[in-house]
Amino acid sequence: MDIIDSKYIGLVSSRLQKFKKVKADLYNFRCPICGDSQKHKNKARGYLYQVKTNTNFKCHNCGASSSLNNFLKQIDTTLHKQYVMEKFKEGFAGGRNFVVEEPKFEFKKPVFKKSLDLPRASENPIATKYLEKRKIDPSIFYFTKEFQKWTNTHKQTFHTIHRDESRVIIPLHDTDKNLIGFQGRSLGPNSVKYITVMLNEDAPKIYGLDKIDETKPIYITEGPFDSTFVENSVAMCGSDLDIGSFGWGSHIWVFDNEPRNREIVNRISKTIDRGEQVIIWPSQVIEKDINDMALAGHNIMSLLESNTYSGLEAKVKFNNWKKV
Repeated sequence: MDIIDSKYIGLVSSRLQKFKKVKADLYNFRCPICGDSQKHKNKARGYLYQVKTNTNFKCHNCGASSSLNNFLKQIDTTLHKQYVMEKFKEGFAGGRNFVVEEPKFEFKKPVFKKSLDLPRASENPIATKYLEKRKIDPSIFYFTKEFQKWTNTHKQTFHTIHRDESRVIIPLHDTDKNLIGFQGRSLGPNSVKYITVMLNEDAPKIYGLDKIDETKPIYITEGPFDSTFVENSVAMCGSDLDIGSFGWGSHIWVFDNEPRNREIVNRISKTIDRGEQVIIWPSQVIEKDINDMALAGHNIMSLLESNTYSGLEAKVKFNNWKKV
């Protein structure tokens, strides 16, 4: 690495949290651009590294990338001016000497389990009754009598176990069928309905990735239970998704039928503005979600196929739906 670059990396290091030298010409720290993980203060996904004669910056959290020159300009303008002057004295004219190239890091892929060490929900009468009442196949999911205790055997999540309870366990797998997390659904009315635990913190919180055919249209539902009624579907598990990163050819958003819910209205509006396909529920459907629609006797796939919209038509249907 250029001696001037090494010097200024050392000078700026005091401004970078969790800064460390990984090896020659590779430095790691918490990204100062995005702040890195807000939940995990020890996560550091910012890097300074050498490619040929250039020193570059890359964050594997927010995706920001730049030359060391531009990185210093963002972090410390005074230091940046000193850096540019020294480079100039050494014969660097700027511009082409600060080319950013995509780094190639070799990270070991984490190894995750393929399945859960639990009985199926169909083996427990309470869980079976709860799911069958909602017309959901209990053999798809799992069951534990002590959710907090069982969760801690996989990932230390609950520091104190207080009033442990039974829950239906919804497994989250990646496309290779590796277990990346799970969601616990309460069976009682006095609990937090869903608790999501990710074994792989970098994996998306999505149910059903292991079951879809990416060559066909993929429906994106609000929750795992709803997705059991929809062919070739996935479900959001507590957060919005960056679908663009999956490279799916065709996908259709299926939000709950709640025109008075401001959050849902805003999400549908943004989906239409992005030019993506979305379900706009017809006025004769009064149930708020797919599970309730199935219980009311609706043909779910027929409803979805006949109420898929995008573009101007979606905006017109959406505006009418909001008035309901």
